[in-house]
Amino acid sequence: MKRAPLTLAAVAAALAAVTGVAALTAPAGAGASDGSRGAAARLPVERSTLTCPAPSSSDIAETTYTAITPGAPGASGAQGGSGPGRGGARLVGATKEAKPLLELKEPGKPAGTTASGAEAPALTGTADGALAPGWTVQQTTKVAAVQARGLLGVACTPPGTDFWFPAVSTGKGRQDYVHLTNADDAPAVVDIKLFGPDGAVNSQQGGGENIKVAPKSSVAVLLSTLVPGQLPDLTAHVTTRSGRVGASVQVLEDGVGADWLPASVDPAGSLVLPGIPADATSVRLVAHAPGRDDADLRLRLAGPGGSISPAGNEQLHVKAGMTAVADLGEVTRGEPGSLVLTPVDGRKAVGVVAALRVVRGTGAKQELGFVPAAAPVGARATVADNRTDQNSTVLSLTAAAGQDAKVKVTASPATQGGEPAAQEFTVKAGTTLALSPPPAPGPGAKGSYALTVETLSGGPVHASRTLSLPHEGIAMFTIQPLTDDQSTVEVPKAHQDLSVLTP
Repeated sequence: MKRAPLTLAAVAAALAAVTGVAALTAPAGAGASDGSRGAAARLPVERSTLTCPAPSSSDIAETTYTAITPGAPGASGAQGGSGPGRGGARLVGATKEAKPLLELKEPGKPAGTTASGAEAPALTGTADGALAPGWTVQQTTKVAAVQARGLLGVACTPPGTDFWFPAVSTGKGRQDYVHLTNADDAPAVVDIKLFGPDGAVNSQQGGGENIKVAPKSSVAVLLSTLVPGQLPDLTAHVTTRSGRVGASVQVLEDGVGADWLPASVDPAGSLVLPGIPADATSVRLVAHAPGRDDADLRLRLAGPGGSISPAGNEQLHVKAGMTAVADLGEVTRGEPGSLVLTPVDGRKAVGVVAALRVVRGTGAKQELGFVPAAAPVGARATVADNRTDQNSTVLSLTAAAGQDAKVKVTASPATQGGEPAAQEFTVKAGTTLALSPPPAPGPGAKGSYALTVETLSGGPVHASRTLSLPHEGIAMFTIQPLTDDQSTVEVPKAHQDLSVLTP
């Protein structure tokens, strides 16, 4: 169909409108002939959303929440420079009442609060303006007795649509709950599928499908109710049919302990599982190949002095669509390390997901934790809730890509005083550098503080933090990976384009 020709008046009006909009939105220098026109810029994000699962069903649980946005106290922007205005950040209960729990006032200074018992709800929260870029929240729960005893730590996560959890179980003595938290104003519908050594596990009467999560609410799904029998080594795949959720798995194991299992990084041909404690008495690798091809993986332990192959576990074959296991025992042998998975020489790289079940102690003094495969720290990553009153934190840094890396580690002020402190480190290729203790706030610091890792040069760095709070001879601990905080976003530059006026 032919278009009617534009009149001169219409052309003039449209031209005025377009040039007016361009003048308002185009960045300075747009349209210059310096070859930069159209190049994207990285700008601080202006809004961040996080979800925290309900911490515990135990009446004697004690939970600490710590929040921080990295940067200089009182500054604005992602890196303490120019950026969005002051803004705000707070966490509220994922309930109809949505009672506020924690509010952050300014970048660079952590804020904390506590909750007791089984009534503490799941949380949702948003940060905007200067408090949005890199907003980080840590939830740490200590349960001193009963079946769920242990130290359970989890970094509150942004909502998503696709999560992988290797190392879940419906085996004897295990109770694994998938916590689904909806921070949005629209309902979400979720599917949970389980995969074992023989592939997909058939659910009971459609269990795991069409799980509805109402707006501003949370649902906990016990995995043993979804499938028949006791299956000790599984991978859970959580996806949404509609909406978004935050997802984490809470693991309770009789006689061993409890902790949160974070999601593995997305399927990849090479993976790094950073930060196995030096005194681990049992390490179990669980890997899953989601695609149509088998994966042949080479296992290497990156320690302080270099990388070695675990004796008797040099390789792992993972069949397509199935879950495979390797018992690594006391693989670290008194030295901290990280497990690196790569394709066997000459073999095709096949995407896999993976996690480690880690135990410290023996007999009645055992305690449980998990190390999922993690993405690199990228430009910057932060972990909150490191305690100043105890030598309790180990920060593990791994350079697994065959290239040295230089990083900067910054300790924030504590929730009760102190000054920030920073130090630079070089991580040699193929090694794990364990900082125990890591940099800490200056004199007078009390409470908890955050650690921020920035990659300055060299290859990618993978990192995790181990927090240990011993109790009555039990080495209670929890491990959280550090990943890029996604504090900036790529924004294409605008420029004037009068071709839209062509009839």
